[in-house]
Amino acid sequence: MSSPSTSAIPAALTPQLLIHNAAVCTMDRTRPRAEAIAIAGKHIVAVGTTAELLALAGRGTRLIDAQRCTVLPGFNDAHAHWLMGGFSLTQVDLRSARAPEELAQRLGAFASRLPSGRWILGGRWDHENFPGARLPTRQLIDAVTPGHPVFVERLDGHLALANSRALQLAGISRATPEPPGGVIGRDARGEPTGILKDAAMALVEKIIPPPTRAEKLAAARAATEHAAALGVTSVQDLSAGEDVGLYQCLLARGELKTRLYAVRSIVSWEALGQVGVGAAFGDPWLRIGGLKGFADGSLGATTALFFEPYTDAPETRGLWFDQMFPEGIMLRRALAADRAGLQIILHAIGDRANAAILDLYEQVARTNGPADRRFRIEHAQHLRPQDLPRFGRQRVIASVQPVHCADDGRWCEKRIGAVRARGAYAFRSLLDAGAVLAFGTDWTVAPLAPMPGLKAAVTRQTLDGRHPDGWIPEQKITLDEALYAYTVGSAYAEFQERVKGRLVPGQLADVVMLDRDIHAVAPASLDAVQARLTVVDGQIVWEADSPAAP
Repeated sequence: MSSPSTSAIPAALTPQLLIHNAAVCTMDRTRPRAEAIAIAGKHIVAVGTTAELLALAGRGTRLIDAQRCTVLPGFNDAHAHWLMGGFSLTQVDLRSARAPEELAQRLGAFASRLPSGRWILGGRWDHENFPGARLPTRQLIDAVTPGHPVFVERLDGHLALANSRALQLAGISRATPEPPGGVIGRDARGEPTGILKDAAMALVEKIIPPPTRAEKLAAARAATEHAAALGVTSVQDLSAGEDVGLYQCLLARGELKTRLYAVRSIVSWEALGQVGVGAAFGDPWLRIGGLKGFADGSLGATTALFFEPYTDAPETRGLWFDQMFPEGIMLRRALAADRAGLQIILHAIGDRANAAILDLYEQVARTNGPADRRFRIEHAQHLRPQDLPRFGRQRVIASVQPVHCADDGRWCEKRIGAVRARGAYAFRSLLDAGAVLAFGTDWTVAPLAPMPGLKAAVTRQTLDGRHPDGWIPEQKITLDEALYAYTVGSAYAEFQERVKGRLVPGQLADVVMLDRDIHAVAPASLDAVQARLTVVDGQIVWEADSPAAP
């Protein structure tokens, strides 16, 4: 019998936790499968067969029989909006509304439970669920929200609906000019409809009272509890901004159950660069050093930037986002931030935006010379064939959210046509080109749960059930490839692949046990799989059978 893969285990480090009789997916390509893992302190100390590892157990070892369920490294969400997600757990939920009238009904019911004058935020509605993809208007919701200003966003965060009271407070009227990089929806008379796109959303956002520190702490606490229940042990927060101190506070109190990479806006890169902070500065619990920027908007809001006009909106090709690209602003920021050793993380949806960022990254690397940069493109949704090989050649990470494929695949072709849609969510082509895929959800754009994303990557089935064999099926990837992207790929995207992402001796003991063997599950049923046990830093932070489990 072969000996288990193990590190030296002093007597004082007899495993405190040993999971056996499991279908262990190690994410270690030299030994991809095992039956058991042993944890001592904060680390994995042994991986092997059940018989081998049970021999390591001591009097104080907790033994967990996995009953042949899958055991994996904890999921690492490479793209989420952490505090926003925490707040969304208690905000109005409009995601599943199937008509503008249902959206209004839900807003009215929610408003009736709030004190007068309180802002109604969140929502995450999707007009592609409405008959004719009809956008809602302020007139539709004014009558049911007379005592509240309302600002509810489309699920992608690039389009929002405001009621008349919110527009009035923001000073938005027929005379308000279009802000650069944004659109104010207007009716035939030029009056605002309540729809605001991209940079125009800031006109309202700037007058919304900021949440208190106590409210933020409560949201962050709710987020980490939610993540633990889903088996998500690491999150890369792409909108951390000035909130790192909140996460540090939770960590100091022993309440943080999720490792966080806190990314701030590239607009403020000097705040890190001038004090000498580089990429991935901090410890495995909480790190900084990444900078997020935008090239364009979203497909759903028709603000993603394409070379050719939209099929269903031929008057537009999308928008450059927030004046980041005119006059070389983004290039100057990227060159300076890269010289400071910071990681650059840029959002691109449309094919022109993706090509422009690849060009920018190429120029930065050529100008500043060789380095382990780990440039990232967030979303990388719509790519021309000639741009696919550039991800591998330029070593650009494709930080993608496969669950969006299941959503957008319902209506993408009406927006950009069947030919351009062939380059949508090109996971297979990106892998074949040598790119690193890092999986995430874009929570709150989509739920934080990993399993729907795994299903989408493997099956490419759409939410409407119209593509049972997969939308653009040649872009499917295997379950093992998808799991690798959600663990090792995401760890690589944050410079942590030597610390976490695999179940091998010496790596951090961040582990999720699922409620079944996912390799024995029909791919179309992957979204029904749930977490049964979550371990972070060697400690059980969530159990499905626990009385405290939600």
